Amino acid sequence: MTEFSVSAIFSDHMVLQRNKYTAIFGTAEDSTFVQAALYNSQGTLLCENNAVAADGKWQIKLEPQSAQTDCKLEISCGNFIRTFIDVAFGEVWLAGGQSNMEFELQNCTEGPAELADENAGKNVRFYYTNKIGWKDEHFFAAEKDTAWQTWQSPSRGAWSAVGYFFAKKLAADLDCTVGIVGCNWGGTSASAWMRREYLEADRDLNTYLTEYEEATHGKSIEQQCKEFDDYEIENNKWQEKFSKLWEKQPGITWDEAEKVLGKNPWPGPASCKNPYRPTGLYECMVSRILPYTLKGVLWYQGESDDHKPDSYYKLFRALVDNWRSDWGNNLLPFVSVQLPVHRYEADPDFKHWCIVREEQAKAAVRLNNVWLTSAFDLGQYSDIHPRAKKELAERMENLARAKVYQLIPSVDASAPEFESFMPVYEENDGQKFGKIILSFANAPTGFEVRSDETRFEEYKKMEERQGNEVSSDFTGFEVCGSDGVWYPAEFALGGSDGKQNTIVVCSKKVSRPVAARYGWYNYGPVTIYGKNGLPLCPFRTNTNEAASEKTDHAKIQQIMTV
Repeated sequence: MTEFSVSAIFSDHMVLQRNKYTAIFGTAEDSTFVQAALYNSQGTLLCENNAVAADGKWQIKLEPQSAQTDCKLEISCGNFIRTFIDVAFGEVWLAGGQSNMEFELQNCTEGPAELADENAGKNVRFYYTNKIGWKDEHFFAAEKDTAWQTWQSPSRGAWSAVGYFFAKKLAADLDCTVGIVGCNWGGTSASAWMRREYLEADRDLNTYLTEYEEATHGKSIEQQCKEFDDYEIENNKWQEKFSKLWEKQPGITWDEAEKVLGKNPWPGPASCKNPYRPTGLYECMVSRILPYTLKGVLWYQGESDDHKPDSYYKLFRALVDNWRSDWGNNLLPFVSVQLPVHRYEADPDFKHWCIVREEQAKAAVRLNNVWLTSAFDLGQYSDIHPRAKKELAERMENLARAKVYQLIPSVDASAPEFESFMPVYEENDGQKFGKIILSFANAPTGFEVRSDETRFEEYKKMEERQGNEVSSDFTGFEVCGSDGVWYPAEFALGGSDGKQNTIVVCSKKVSRPVAARYGWYNYGPVTIYGKNGLPLCPFRTNTNEAASEKTDHAKIQQIMTV
């Protein structure tokens, strides 16, 4: 017998999406009659509706409501009545992804000042989806304790920093309450957030499943659970020792810590209980909040799929298709983040983040209602977790206001992006000379050059550690001829025809350049910006180049958890 329940995401202080039919849902025995009634702050009935449970579930759609607060929602089933108070109608966004979305407000650069202000987040509310990666008794007990939080909550420091700053600015710009549904987990692949059939449908994506199945082949569920439980004990001990070591030696590198403490066991064994398994967090997090009515999705992820960079477009596209299908909205907005500059100082430049960035840009071009927030210049040296989160969040909010709400011009919120190129070859006094004219979208008034000496010195330091010398001609731009050998390129902003959205590149070492690229490194200086203050997105013109070889995760991936 299915027990009657209202989904855990419904609680006091909840935010419901304004101006849309609102889904209210839960579980019940088949043929059970369920009714919902909504009242405004004066106690006046706004709307009511009912449904009959089928297949163990019930769902009621309530009529669209304007932005307002202090509403009351009553759900009744026979003699059972559940009442929710302080309900707000406003904007609801899901904050999805991995640790840079999960990164807590209390840990970010701007967090302490924000948390010290009693009124800073007065129009922001937050719900964190139950964060347990395996459905056992503990999972369901913990889920019942989840609830929407207001700025008065003592747990507000654990809110997603990116989600919070996005919501705070949006609430001010739209003059309404904004709710964030946190659905994120550090270190996760996008494959963890999807249904199985979306991975099975593509040969490359199916490798996520086959690799997991090979690693768990022949192991019973009991054995897998025990192995993961043993790992968690070991990992907790290691993390405790690392914290003490850090207190004694702040800034100790990961390699040095592992020499002292032994290898860190993260991310643990492949297991049905490991939250990083394919489909695992779809089952334990996403499915538990479906189909809560949303305005859109904020997505900051990609770091943990850097070992399969060439597949990231297909992976993200499949996730978008999956979620849009499940939410019943083929145009559900996704405001995504392009990976910033990052490289652990001890690693070679794998250039796999370059590919992930390219794949993310491809998704924004090819998929309707998917937009890319430029964060290229917001990375932090040798740290996968940039601690300053406010600027990124506000860039995302500007993009949402431009694209989703259409309140500001798109050009004010969109970073310059590569659009097309044209090689030009000339001959003077028997000397052959070639250049490439690059054209860009979102740059109608041109570009500006900014100095980035700190990152340039860090880049040179990392390359020197790998035995590489950075050319004195380095500009961030490169060109190559038909031999595929890349050389630093000179550049000039604007073309001879007077167009402001072009950049001309050339090299004395390449008489007939056939391709160009910019910012093609995992970590390095960011110097070219649009006049709107947003950095030029990294790119290469030869996107049909042979696929990159598979690479391992950067070493720093092992401290993804917050």
